[in-house]
Amino acid sequence: MHLNLPDKRYYSIGEVATAFKVNTSLIRFWEKEFDVIKPKKNAKGNRKFTPEDIRNLELIYHLVKERGFTLEGAKTHLKEEGHKTLNNFEIIRKLEGIKSKLTDLKNQM
Repeated sequence: MHLNLPDKRYYSIGEVATAFKVNTSLIRFWEKEFDVIKPKKNAKGNRKFTPEDIRNLELIYHLVKERGFTLEGAKTHLKEEGHKTLNNFEIIRKLEGIKSKLTDLKNQM
């Protein structure tokens, strides 16, 4: 999954939900379930997600939606192999980005 989010310091929950193509309620649910997601809240209580929160959401999305982990399984996996999983996940995402760019170049010819 490739997210189309501009480079910003903070993202609204609507922007995040749209980027992941899920409902805002799922983002709020994952926030409650996973300790690694800690969005800031403004005076009105609106959530503001940082790029680090987005990376963590991408990892959770990958584990739950793409690899079929249960929520408990994803939590356990993150606790036991969090750093290793995050590194592997980032490598996979970078390779997918390179593949996408190469495919675009090929299609332009």
